[in-house]
Amino acid sequence: MGSHCLDCVKAARPDIKTRARFWSSGQPNLVTMSLIAINVAIFLGGILLTRDPSTLSGGVTDLHLQLGLSKDVLSEVIIWEGDDGSLFVTQPDGWYRLVTSGFIHFGILHIAFNMYFLYVLGPMIEPAIGRMRFLLFYMASLLGGSLGVILLDSGGITGGASGAIFGLLAGASVGLWRRGVNPFTSAIGTTLLLNLFITFAVPGISIGGHLGGAVAGALCAIVMLAPAHRAFPKWATYATPIAVGVGSVIASVLLVVA
Repeated sequence: MGSHCLDCVKAARPDIKTRARFWSSGQPNLVTMSLIAINVAIFLGGILLTRDPSTLSGGVTDLHLQLGLSKDVLSEVIIWEGDDGSLFVTQPDGWYRLVTSGFIHFGILHIAFNMYFLYVLGPMIEPAIGRMRFLLFYMASLLGGSLGVILLDSGGITGGASGAIFGLLAGASVGLWRRGVNPFTSAIGTTLLLNLFITFAVPGISIGGHLGGAVAGALCAIVMLAPAHRAFPKWATYATPIAVGVGSVIASVLLVVA
């Protein structure tokens, strides 16, 4: 058995500043796990805030009306009537909904499926492109999904991380294709096709949100997930998701106010 000099061990430890700087170096999927935590926290917060049992089963609560998205809710005053006869009024021009709608879910199954796919896809993409670019990729897909909702969907409030998830699925498929792999011979491509089939086959699913997110994610992936021998300049891997996200917001505003 050996022995350690306690003073030597203490002296060899990095100082607080260094530990603070590198505390997350062993967390390659930090953004993925943070996004999951934020979505789950908002879902649980909605349960505690509304105290509405329908939150678990997929019902529409006041929180969904405050944070959810549709073209109509952005363009005009709407008076919503609850099952109990209560009234809730939403005001137009709530552009924050383009983002917040991607963080609310309709029921426990909705959030469970979305967070499962984020848990699977995030560790595939985040380490490959880095945390900041992964966050930009995710948000660009989310905003692309919001644009799709405004462009293609009609009717009630929509919400959920599905647009961003479809962006990750489509992006991963494009990444494989850019590397010479047929994505539809892999689990990623077949999962994308299956989810697209479900999108069109099952009523009540946001077709615009899913397609918009997929297109945005694919556009980002062409640049961000290019193979090393065909890589774009580093600045382009940041500029592309920013351009896709900003472009989605501008297009959404123009469609609503037109």
